[in-house]
Amino acid sequence: MFCYWGDDVVAGFGLVKSDAVKKTDSGVYFCSPKTTVRLIAPGEDLLGLVRGDGNVSVIRGQRSRRPKQVQLKDKIRLMSCEKAQAVLVTYGGKTLWMDKQNNCRPIKELSNRNVIQVVCGDQHCIALTHDGQLFTWGQNSSGQLGLGRNEPSSSSPRPLRSLCGIPLAQISAGGDHSFALSVSGAVFGWGRNSAGQLGLGDTEDRYIPVCVNSLNLKTTVFVSCGKEHTATLSKGGTVFTFGSGRYGQLGHNSFRDELRPRVVGELWGSKVSQISCGRHHTLVLIGSEMMYSFGCGEQGQLGNGQRANQKVPSPVHLPPEVNRDQRVEQIIAGESDSFVLCCQQHMDNNSNRVKGTLTMGDRMIDRWISDCDSKQWQSIKKEIRTVFSSATCLNGSFIKKRHYQTSEGFSGLDVESLNAAVGRIAKKDKLLLEVEKTVEKYLLPSLGSSAAGVEALRVFLILPEILRVLNTPEQKIKLTAQLASAILKLNPSMLQVLENYWSELHDDFLKPVVDLFRNLCANIIYQRTYIIRQASTSDELLQKSAQVLQMVYRASCRREGEITSRDFFIHEINFLLIVLQTVNQLEINFFPDPAAVLANKQYLKHTLNLLNSTPCIFNLEAKCNLLKVRQVKNAFRLVLRRTALLEDSFNQLRDADENALKGWLQVVYSEKEEKTDVNKRDFFHNAFSTLLTQESGMFMYNDTKTLIWFPSEPSVHEQRYFLFGCLCGLAFYNNSVVNLPFPLALFKKLVNVQPSLEDLTEFSPVLGRSMQTILDYSDEDINSAEMPLTIIWDEKNIDMDPHEPGKVITSSNKKKFVEAYVDYAMNTSVERVFEEFRRGFYKVCDRDVVEFFHPEELRGVMVGSEQYDWDTLKTNASYEDLFHARHPTIISFWEVFDELSDKDKKAFLLFLTGFDRVPILGMSQIKMRVRPLYNSTEDHLPEALTCHSLLELPMYQTKEVLRVKLTEALHHKRGFWEE
Repeated sequence: MFCYWGDDVVAGFGLVKSDAVKKTDSGVYFCSPKTTVRLIAPGEDLLGLVRGDGNVSVIRGQRSRRPKQVQLKDKIRLMSCEKAQAVLVTYGGKTLWMDKQNNCRPIKELSNRNVIQVVCGDQHCIALTHDGQLFTWGQNSSGQLGLGRNEPSSSSPRPLRSLCGIPLAQISAGGDHSFALSVSGAVFGWGRNSAGQLGLGDTEDRYIPVCVNSLNLKTTVFVSCGKEHTATLSKGGTVFTFGSGRYGQLGHNSFRDELRPRVVGELWGSKVSQISCGRHHTLVLIGSEMMYSFGCGEQGQLGNGQRANQKVPSPVHLPPEVNRDQRVEQIIAGESDSFVLCCQQHMDNNSNRVKGTLTMGDRMIDRWISDCDSKQWQSIKKEIRTVFSSATCLNGSFIKKRHYQTSEGFSGLDVESLNAAVGRIAKKDKLLLEVEKTVEKYLLPSLGSSAAGVEALRVFLILPEILRVLNTPEQKIKLTAQLASAILKLNPSMLQVLENYWSELHDDFLKPVVDLFRNLCANIIYQRTYIIRQASTSDELLQKSAQVLQMVYRASCRREGEITSRDFFIHEINFLLIVLQTVNQLEINFFPDPAAVLANKQYLKHTLNLLNSTPCIFNLEAKCNLLKVRQVKNAFRLVLRRTALLEDSFNQLRDADENALKGWLQVVYSEKEEKTDVNKRDFFHNAFSTLLTQESGMFMYNDTKTLIWFPSEPSVHEQRYFLFGCLCGLAFYNNSVVNLPFPLALFKKLVNVQPSLEDLTEFSPVLGRSMQTILDYSDEDINSAEMPLTIIWDEKNIDMDPHEPGKVITSSNKKKFVEAYVDYAMNTSVERVFEEFRRGFYKVCDRDVVEFFHPEELRGVMVGSEQYDWDTLKTNASYEDLFHARHPTIISFWEVFDELSDKDKKAFLLFLTGFDRVPILGMSQIKMRVRPLYNSTEDHLPEALTCHSLLELPMYQTKEVLRVKLTEALHHKRGFWEE
């Protein structure tokens, strides 16, 4: 059955005799043509009717004219009308353009496209293809084509690339505005916005698709556009309207415009099943039989027997047959008329259902596997290319079922379905090879444009799973490189969303992503280190792949799982650094071709510089070696008087050039015109021992006198902290372990990591526990405790709210109070002196190198550890001249050493190396050498050259003498500092 009402029309549109048309009391006409009307396409000056047999009739101008049949060879499946022209799609897949004389011609730009949806506005058209591509053409005066502000109108279809990759469920066009709806309910609008018909909260036109954020997570399933208003339908049956309300077409009991989507209150709680916007009126269907209308009714288009505007939904009284044996199949609101297509209750008519983008499912894969060796292979290849060349098809194939939640924090990816599908395809080499070719040739080159919505990013989660199963390592590396380039073409906001998506993945799915990009980086670094110099394109490739790996690392740090920083280390960097260190130490001029050696050195340095922004791939050993490589070859010389050690060193550090400070440190002292080389480790040991005493007045101590921190009101000049920072920078740059009893907060601040309550607790356990207790208090307990909202630090009381003194801590402000306490103690109170310290530290050190280190690593490198492994020290010892492992003196030495107390063993380490803590990389880093002290007697004490970890040992006659002399040497005041 076919119902209509509104503007005067010829009875039954010429489909039946006039006496076969009936009319209800409210002015609704209805009839039952012999040939079913399958589709109605209203335009301003054109009305098209597509019948069940695929023939098309049109009415031009006044609706009272009799329809004319369009002479076509092909049967029509889809039709949509502009103001006076139309687009038709045949069952065979051809897309036709019908002009004002009803002449139809193929649209050649769409000749090879399978169009599944087509809609028209007043003067523009939109077509959606089977592989998810969107094409627009017509007028672009208000941006209704979505191609950009300065793009001209176009009579030929052009791809709308900003929506590439987003699987679309439906498209809609209004007067001069357009909408697209994604599979997961994201709504995108563009074009004219004079009355707020885009729902974006303003009246500014949009020239590219923009996501209507206020409809996010509203589970939108349908969008309909009028001349200047829009309506959306949610999965649960809720209707939102926005735009022009001049005729009441929004249903909000007013004639106001609405700039944002607003629920139609009169329909709240009703399970609306269909909506349709006419030029200035709106129709809604509840269930399959109750119909309402609102808006302009001047031509009777509301179907309520009146010719007046209606600003709230009013019922449309359909013929009794609709309730008895007919049900509503489709409602259509036109220019000044309305239509209802009905079918018998028992029929399941799928002909009018909106078709979506092609997706890959189990049945399709079953067919591929079973028929790939048959005559069907060519058609299968075509289908594979359609699916795997389209990001849209892939994104739609692996979305979670009944999913309406894709957001910046949730990708909606069906991981299990993807894993199963790829696994099945991988078992058939023929299929996998075709997928590989398609991804390389078509999909990867198409990626990386600035997508309008986050759904387009799902393909970047899908592709690593596909690349993971490729059989050829070379191809895997090649395609991974293309993927890295595509990812980095995304704009920064989309890159951040992609990081969010990676952070939500399970270990089993994220680990292959890590491996893909890590292996690519490792391969390039290895080739650049050992094989041949690569082309300049290799620079970009290495940089991009490393940057993507750093992104994945950041994502992994935001989640809990078994993936650790070790999974990102690229050990080939260690080899690169070793080679570079070796080349640095060579006397290039002694080589037959010094220019080639120099060029290779510069190439290796350049390779290293490409990795400056990707610290995640460096393990701790590589970071430490990076320090050595970055050190300039020239020496920075400190000439000191032992009676004015700090004064002399500070004077020279103050005046030193920054570049000079980056050379290796050489310390000498001058007294009575005599100059003697002095080991820098001795210098650091004694300098820091002096500076960090309580008498220096530079620092505040915690309750146990084990840790220090900067004071809020220093008793020394602030420049002293600058020079102290320089000294710390020198120690770090020269790989010297020093005594810096600071909490981790210091090292966090150096690499721009904010201190936390844990850091305050490390410095002051009592205070830290008190802060944690405040956080743990129940609301009732803390509200009754009446604790003052006051910070007490460094003998100062600071009221957090000076405008309201006497305020107390409550359940609502306790978290803010604790955060403010930590911030004051670790940041605000020490801001001036810490900034001086940081300025001095970075006068010596390169910030980019320091920031490679995690705070814990930075502290470890500078302060060392207490993981003493004396067996390793013994195992790694080497012997020179007459000494060997079985020499009696050596045997006695180790027997005496094993019997020393822990304190004396640490004293020996200080005696041997200049530091009493273990380097962060472990005791294996200490290469102890032992040689005889010649021309010595049993009265001589053992001696040590700490710069070389060299022990010079007299050949004592007995073990007891050795014990006495070694103990005396360890407890002796250090000769450089005392006469």
